[in-house]
Amino acid sequence: MSKSGSDEKRKKQKTIVFLHPDLGIGGAERLVVDAAVGLQERGHRVVIYTSHCDPSHCFDEARDGTLEVRVRGNTIVPTTILGRFAILCAILRQLHLILHIALLTYELHDLAPDAFFVDQLSAGLPLLKSQSSAPIFFYCHFPDLLLAQGRARWWKRLYRVPFDTLEQWSMGFADAIAVNSGFTKQVVAKTWPSLARKRDLKIVYPCIDTSDKKPDPDSDDPLPWKESGLILSINRFERKKDIALAIRAFAGLPKSRRGSAKLIIAGGYDNRVPENVGYHAELVALADELSLQTATATNLVSALSPAHASAEVLFLLSVPDRLKEMLLTSAKLLVYTPSNEHFGIVPLEAMLRGVPVLAANNGGPTETIVDGVTGWLRDPEDTNAWSEVMGKALGGMKALELEKMGRKGTERVKSKFADVQMAETLDGIFDEIVAGKKETSKVTDAFMLLFSVAVVVGLISTVLGLYQRLKDMPKADYAS
Repeated sequence: MSKSGSDEKRKKQKTIVFLHPDLGIGGAERLVVDAAVGLQERGHRVVIYTSHCDPSHCFDEARDGTLEVRVRGNTIVPTTILGRFAILCAILRQLHLILHIALLTYELHDLAPDAFFVDQLSAGLPLLKSQSSAPIFFYCHFPDLLLAQGRARWWKRLYRVPFDTLEQWSMGFADAIAVNSGFTKQVVAKTWPSLARKRDLKIVYPCIDTSDKKPDPDSDDPLPWKESGLILSINRFERKKDIALAIRAFAGLPKSRRGSAKLIIAGGYDNRVPENVGYHAELVALADELSLQTATATNLVSALSPAHASAEVLFLLSVPDRLKEMLLTSAKLLVYTPSNEHFGIVPLEAMLRGVPVLAANNGGPTETIVDGVTGWLRDPEDTNAWSEVMGKALGGMKALELEKMGRKGTERVKSKFADVQMAETLDGIFDEIVAGKKETSKVTDAFMLLFSVAVVVGLISTVLGLYQRLKDMPKADYAS
């Protein structure tokens, strides 16, 4: 390489700092990890800051040294206050993280970042802007104000007012904003029309690693349920994921069609999260009510236990990557049950491995799945339609037709949703905002810092005052 070419390459290399609240296991976390790895492979230095990363509950790249992950801002504010005020605590933890790395340890000064990648929480952007001149890229998975539950209660709406206002205002401090799908872009434009008019909302699809990798020698053999038929659901154990739909549809199959097939429900599960624990119990009860035999396992050894051989519905809690790969390569069909999902990364993972996907006919999956070509899109209110598709996958259609559908899915993922494409898109965006960055004045910096502190104090005062009024209410009524 010539000296000029080498200089050009060095000039394009950047230090990009990621800020993510909780680097656990989920779609948002998968995107962050893939984006970080992709940018790193393009020659950039990437450092991820987070307030929580449990080595036993995170993606491999976050714990095996592939990525540099630093946990900060987790020593003062808990994740909740008596199981409540999750959004307040998340915001305060993000602000604590920024103050820690900017003013206590001076890590930001030492890193001298060229740009920031922030997602999920925008509340800390004004404070971050006051501490660094590096441009900020904000990735909006979905408006948080639409994710909050219990809006029908007047005090819940009152409680959310300062957070909803802060979310829209603070997002305006980003130098570039991206969303994960055309569906989310429409929702954001409807939720914040003024923001959509002023800013160019870019679409950056979450993508997956499509490179050919050598198989794990321990996973060469498919799981023993492959021949009898394995229908797979992968999602976090949350009620909004509507995993119950998969159980009802499976129970709706005639016994002659279901035969010895097994429905495996796998996904993110955290004992710290009451909803995960409660929803798992509800799903087990539902399966029992529908006369389906169930079992629950937490690892491959227990999953293959002879005691679980007769289970028609097997729950796998927090599956590791190796087991997830074995499940995907053994499944006849992936059922993806959430309605109005922002995007949905699991359908891509299944299609890449040649597994047809059955998903709701709304939200992000309508942009990734081609009905009748790479899978099926069905009304989530029509359980019988889901049962019918399950029946096709379990022998109701010719094997060659199912294989053709799988090949089409693999081709679609590699051509439109490869990780290299996402990294290239992000790299282009960072080039733009770095080239166009402007130094903020010290007066503006001081104003932002003081204003951020005032916002924090205001949030704490508002919530503590509300808490005094609501503390006698049943916990379930105002859990946040």
